[in-house]
This record gives sequence, structure tokens and C-alpha cells, in this order.
Amino acid sequence: MADDNFDLRLEEMVHGGNALGRDGRRVIFVPYVIPGERIRARVVDDRKGFAFAEATDVLKTVPERVTPRCMHFGPGECGGCHFQHIRYDAQLSFKRDVVVDQLTRIGGFHRPPVRPTLPSPEPWQYRSNATFHVDEDGNLCYVRTDGHSLIAIEECPILRQDLLDLFYELNLDIPELDRVRLQVDTDGAAMVILSTKDDELPELEVTLPISVNFLLSDNEPANLIGSSHVDYVVKGRTFRVTAGGFFQVNVPQAEQLVDLVLARLNLKGRETVLDLYAGVGLFTAFIAERASLVVSVESYPPAVSDADENLADLDNVDLVEGGVEDVLPDLDGPFDAVVLDPPRAGVDARALDELIHLAPRTIVYVSCEPSTLARDAKRLVQKGYELVDVQPVDMFPQTYHIECVAHFRRAR
Repeated sequence: MADDNFDLRLEEMVHGGNALGRDGRRVIFVPYVIPGERIRARVVDDRKGFAFAEATDVLKTVPERVTPRCMHFGPGECGGCHFQHIRYDAQLSFKRDVVVDQLTRIGGFHRPPVRPTLPSPEPWQYRSNATFHVDEDGNLCYVRTDGHSLIAIEECPILRQDLLDLFYELNLDIPELDRVRLQVDTDGAAMVILSTKDDELPELEVTLPISVNFLLSDNEPANLIGSSHVDYVVKGRTFRVTAGGFFQVNVPQAEQLVDLVLARLNLKGRETVLDLYAGVGLFTAFIAERASLVVSVESYPPAVSDADENLADLDNVDLVEGGVEDVLPDLDGPFDAVVLDPPRAGVDARALDELIHLAPRTIVYVSCEPSTLARDAKRLVQKGYELVDVQPVDMFPQTYHIECVAHFRRAR
């Protein structure tokens, strides 16, 4: 059965980068194809009620199909990009469709208020950092589409050109080297962050004008050469980010996120705002310029130190170090508004319940994972909030990943 080829028409794009078709009653998921296309398909993983297949031939193409730019793109190759075969405007449309689908199926929303996806100013060469695995031959690699084996990389068209130049210039010969993160800041200053299998700091000789840092397995950074951080400029403000810390890889789109969050908060200057999963203070900085007080909560100690530096000119910010689920029960409200920017796993259930107990008028939820956004949105609505709108933002062109800004307000 798994070796049989059959005709299949693709109907829609689903979360994770696959297109969906139906063979009788069975749902079939296929990568590297586009809704509207007809293919010859072969099942590669048969499950109860559904299956994963590969396209052995494309019998009918659609106008949205384009030639991929990267030599590593395609089945069995690099797993970093998923949509290079799709025209960019269609990528944006499919991403909105996925958000609608997740909010409908997981969140239980009828006709959820999802806006058209905002495009990236540059659909290529947008990434300011990238993490590579190191194979047994010392090559810098990405993970293949199988999710575990490695592919040595010769090109990557979604990296900023200065980051790609650093990739080509770098020559590493370090025993036990496990991962290498390359990073460039707004002005092009370059940083290399190394991790080893044995957590032993390497001995280095550096001829390039770069900073080098080391990241222990517990994500604790150690400075080896040059600076311990990079600087990103967003809306005229500089944000220090220490090695190991998080900052949006598509910096121009970070500015878009800030504008969207501020618009939904609609602050008048008297409000007390809670910024959760606050990182190095990106949202806090601009909220504080428009609010009476901002309480900023972050669990990663180096990020809290960065935020202390980044927000030093603002006297209406309280920085709290700790996990959101641990900190929330001890916070004294009331809070007029809350901003959330959690990791892909979404908001811890205990934290969400504590947040609902605080009963802020407005919640702005910045999400990098539509499925957990839909799950948490369902919980918020069940507890008395209304979903006003969801704005998808394309932070990651050529991939299936989707950033969203969701606006909730407490029902009257």
C-alpha cells in the first residue's frame, strides 16, 4: 500500500508547511506542494485516519509556484525553509488561512477576526542570526527535513548578507564543538557564540574583527573575545542583547510588532501596564513612554541585566526577575493592560489563570505559534474576554512560521 502511487488534489495549506488533500475519506498531508495543484502521491507514513505522502510528480501546477532560490531546498534536504516554491504574496495568504484554521479548530471561534498578513520589508536576507550544528567533519550544518540528521550548508538566502559573509569567512577547528550561533547587529558588528559537547571553554586564535562568546549547556554565557553583547536599534532606541539572549531575528519587523502592540494598548498616559516574558525590554521601553508605570517580568537573568541597561533612562519601570507563573501570584494590581510574548509553548495554564484573576481591561498577546495562541485564546474568552482582532505578521518569510498580535478586551 505504501508503495502505491495515486492522484491527489491539494485543497488547503495546514500548519506545519504541508498541503492537505483527501484520498476518499483519508486525509493526506504533503510537503512542497500548493493548494490547487494535482499530483501523483506516494504514502510514506500511514496513520489511523490520515497519512503523510510525498509528491512523485506534479500533474497540474498553479500560478503561485516559483523556482526555489536555495540549492538546499526540497524533500530530504534542509528543513529550515518550507515555502521557497511559493510566490511571496501567496505565502502571506496561506499564513492567514492557517491562523484562521487554528483559531477555528482549536480555539472554537466562528469566523475569527484575522486580518491579512503584514509582509516583511525583505522576504530574503532578513535573518540577523542563525544557529548551526556541527557534524563530525566540522561542517556548519542545518537539520534536514527528517528532524535529526544534518546537512552541511553552502548557501542560505534568508541570512542577511553580512551574516552570510561571516559564515563564508569563518574557519573553525575546535574539538567537541557542537553548535555555532552567528549574529550581526544593526551596524554589522559580528558575534560568534560557541557551544561544546563537554562544556569546556575552547582555546582560540581569532583574526577576524568579531566578538566570541561561549554558551554553557544551561544557557549561561561566558565572554571569550571582544564584546559580550550585540546592539539592535528599533524606532531610534538601542537594545543591548547579551550572547544567549533572545531578540527578533527580523529586526525591521520588530518595529512593526512594537507599533501593533502600542496601537492596541491605546495608552493615554495614566495606565499601569504589565509586560510578561519581557526579554531585554523591547515592548517595555515604548510602553513606558506612554504609561504611568510598567512592571516588566523576565526569567532569563542576562536578559534582565540587559533590560536594566536598555531602560536606564526610564524611571517608571519595575523589573522583576522570575518565571511568569511564579511571579504573577505575588504581584499587586490593578493593571490596566497586559502584554504577553511567550515562547512557542504559550502561556502556562497557572499563569493564564493568575492573569485572568488580575482582570486587566486589555490583553495584547504576541504569539509565535498559532496553535498555542488558539488554545490560550479559547481559555481567555471562556473567562470573560473578547477577541477583538488578530494581526499576523510575517517575521519568517519562506517558512511556515507565523507571528501574530492578538488583541483581547474584557467583556462589559
